Amino acid sequence: MTPRTGMPQMAVEEFEELARRAPEFVRLEFINGKVQVMPGPDGVHGAIVMWLIKRCMQQRPELSLYPEQGLKVEACRRGRARPDGCLAPEENFVGQGEWAEPGGVLMAVEVTSRDADTDRRDRVEKPDGYPAAGIPVCLLVDREACSVTVRAEPEGGSYRRITTRPFGAVVELPDPVGITLETQKLKDYAD
Repeated sequence: MTPRTGMPQMAVEEFEELARRAPEFVRLEFINGKVQVMPGPDGVHGAIVMWLIKRCMQQRPELSLYPEQGLKVEACRRGRARPDGCLAPEENFVGQGEWAEPGGVLMAVEVTSRDADTDRRDRVEKPDGYPAAGIPVCLLVDREACSVTVRAEPEGGSYRRITTRPFGAVVELPDPVGITLETQKLKDYAD
């Protein structure tokens, strides 16, 4: 929402058209009624996402961690987000287009970036939109804090359980994810 009026900058349909026409290298999201430009990931960001993809494939081969899949999020699905990863059954997004319904998504993943908006976007706004969309688990890999935060048990538009562990700890991703992350490797990616 715009700060002065509380109104969205544009209709969600207008945003989708804007995103469709944006140059390939520009990644857009529509969070809380505001158009946001996502920075391109750096090498460490990409390495962390690949590390997560491998852990998920090893422990839950029937699932896939889809990088940057566009999702309809927030109350009434009026937001559009691109999590760094969406854990869902294979072929969950087939036929859904650029902005998929969140049904079937077991976990949204965010890895913080090195830009000025990361605090608001990756730590607050996007994780606040995922429980409203019914996504059971949200995983935040926070490069600045060298920690992993697991949000679970969505209820009433927010997550009831939030657990943060330092890089190096064993992190349990609760059901329906059911994956254990041994995060010692993430210390190699600490800045």
